[in-house]
Amino acid sequence: MADKADIIVICGPTATGKTALSVALAKLLDGEVVSADSMQIYKGLRVGTAQATPEEMKGVPHHLVGFLPPEERFSVADYVRHAGECIAQITARGRVPIVVGGTGLYISSLVNGIDFTPDKADPAVRARLETELMEQGIGPLYARLQQVDPECAAKLHPNNHGRVLRALELYEQTGETMSCRLARSRPAQQPYRALLIGLNMPERAQLYARIDARVDAMLAHGLLEEARLVYA
Repeated sequence: MADKADIIVICGPTATGKTALSVALAKLLDGEVVSADSMQIYKGLRVGTAQATPEEMKGVPHHLVGFLPPEERFSVADYVRHAGECIAQITARGRVPIVVGGTGLYISSLVNGIDFTPDKADPAVRARLETELMEQGIGPLYARLQQVDPECAAKLHPNNHGRVLRALELYEQTGETMSCRLARSRPAQQPYRALLIGLNMPERAQLYARIDARVDAMLAHGLLEEARLVYA
């Protein structure tokens, strides 16, 4: 256990105060923040993804925020590799890594040390599945996943088209289910000693009100203009 890095992880829904808590802890514990948000990684989306402003950061270094062009793909495997490098560097400086965000797949993959062995992708398989999605909708594809990998299907909402297609793609290309792949990819020991802090609100109405207020603030600070630039 002595060779494992200590990290703090703050997760939870949007508008629950993750940013404020992470900055407060970083100031108290001499820490640095590593984002775990799948949208905040992109450049040009500061308003729409609620990236922390310099005033909110209060001088605390933030990593993996606004560093990637929106047209570039970024996988969970990419995130685990980049975040791991950030954690190692922060720890080497004698500071505390504080992982913060609402992308659960990023966080669970990082904390559990998931090994993402690359597959030889067959573009034809993905193209065919995407065509089926456009022509038939997600229903038949999700039903197929329920047949071949019920454990994976039970964890996915049908609206999560990307992960449904990925699970079917893996099965068709390799004969291995996503559930088996994930179980095989977990190491015997987790790579970090992680303190997980999950934020939420007892009243959903209060959370929805905070989200509504955040969207209003985004619109006031140029969300539509930002969206037009990214679209262009």
